[in-house]
Amino acid sequence: MAITDGARQRAAPSPLAFIALMVLVGLNLRPALSSLAPLLPRIEADSGLPVLAIGALTTLPVLCLGLFAPMAPWLSGRLGPERTLSLALLILAVGLALRGLAAPAWLFGGTLLVGAAIGVAGTLLPGLVKRELPDSADLMTGVYTMALCLGGALGAGLSIPLAETLGGWAAALTSWAALAAISLIAWQTLMPASPPPRTQASARGDTGALLRQPLAWQVTLYMGCQSSLAYIVFGWLPTLLVERGYDEAEAGWMTGASVMLQLGAALSAPWLARLGRDQRPALMLVLSLIAGGFWVLLQGPIEWRWAGVALLGFGQGGGFSLALSLIVLRTADARLAGKLSGMVQGVGYALASLGPLGIGVMLELDLGLPGITLALTAVTAAAMVFALLAGRDRRLASDETGHLVVR
Repeated sequence: MAITDGARQRAAPSPLAFIALMVLVGLNLRPALSSLAPLLPRIEADSGLPVLAIGALTTLPVLCLGLFAPMAPWLSGRLGPERTLSLALLILAVGLALRGLAAPAWLFGGTLLVGAAIGVAGTLLPGLVKRELPDSADLMTGVYTMALCLGGALGAGLSIPLAETLGGWAAALTSWAALAAISLIAWQTLMPASPPPRTQASARGDTGALLRQPLAWQVTLYMGCQSSLAYIVFGWLPTLLVERGYDEAEAGWMTGASVMLQLGAALSAPWLARLGRDQRPALMLVLSLIAGGFWVLLQGPIEWRWAGVALLGFGQGGGFSLALSLIVLRTADARLAGKLSGMVQGVGYALASLGPLGIGVMLELDLGLPGITLALTAVTAAAMVFALLAGRDRRLASDETGHLVVR
C-alpha cells in the first residue's frame, strides 16, 4: 500500500525537490480559509444563515486547527510524518469538495474537515523542515510561510472572480480541491524517506515536559495572539471594509492585496531576525506594523487606505513567519521542533479561534468600528508582551539524562 510502505522504500528527494514539495503543500493551507471571507455576503443571502452562524463558520476552521494540531505528533508516531501529511491532503481535498454541496450541513461539515486537515498538515511541516534542512530551518520556514501567504492571497483575491466564472460561490469554494489533489499526487510521488519512529513512551514524556516549560507557553501564546489577528483578517476584513464604506469587490481586492504583500515580509523576516542575538526587535517591528495597518484601514483617512493595506500585509507576513521560525529557533532538534509545533499550533490556534468569534459577536451587537479597532489593538498589545518573552535567545534541549531543559 503506497501510503503505508512507500516512504520507507523511497530515497529522499534532493533539497530543491523537498523545498518545491514544501511550497506546493503550503499553497494549500490558506485558500480554504481566505476564500470564504469575500463570499460571506453571498453565502448569507443564499443560505439564510444568521450573522452568528456565519461567524461560527469563520471560527470553525480555526478552532479545528487547534483541536487537531495536537493529533499530528500522535499520528506521525504511528504512520510517519510523510504518510500523515498524505492523509491530511486527502482529507483537505474531500472537505473542499463537500463545501461545494452548498447545503448548510455540508458547508459546516466540509469546513470542519478542512480545518482538521490544515491543523495536522501545518503542524507537521516545521518538524520536517528542521529534519530535512537543519542548517537553514529558520530561513526555509520563511519560504514555507511565503507559500502560505501566496495561497491566502490567491484565495482572497480569486474568490469573487471564480464565483462569477464558475456560476456561484459553491463552485468557487470547491475549485480549490483540485490544488489539494495535485499536491497529494506530488507528495505521494516524491515525499522524503521516513527515519525509524521513536517510542510512544518517550513521545508522551516530551509532551508532558513541554507543558511545564514557560518558554514553550510564551511561544504558544504569541502564536495564539498573532494568529487571532490573522484569522480575523481572513474571516472578517472584507466585511469590516464594507462596513467602512467600500464595495464588495474592492474590499475583496484590498484583502487580497494585503495578504499578497505578506509574501515579501514572510520571506525576509527570518533574515531580519538573524541580524541580532534574539528576535525581539523584529517581533516588535512587525507587530507595530499590524497595529498601524488596522487603525489606518478602520479609522484613518480613506486616502491612506492602500498604505494601511501595505502596513497590515507586511506586519502580518512577518509576524506569522517569525512565529513559525520561533518553533525551530527555540528547539535543538527536529524531534523537539515537531513536539513544540504540536503544542504551539494546537493551543495557539484554539485561542486564535476566539478572535473571529469575538468579531462576529461585536458585529451582531452593533458595537461599531471604533470598538472593534480597540479590541484589535488590545490583542496586538498582548502579542507584544508574549513576543518580548518568546523572542529571547533561549532554546529547549534534552540534557544528558534525557530531561528537557532551557539553554
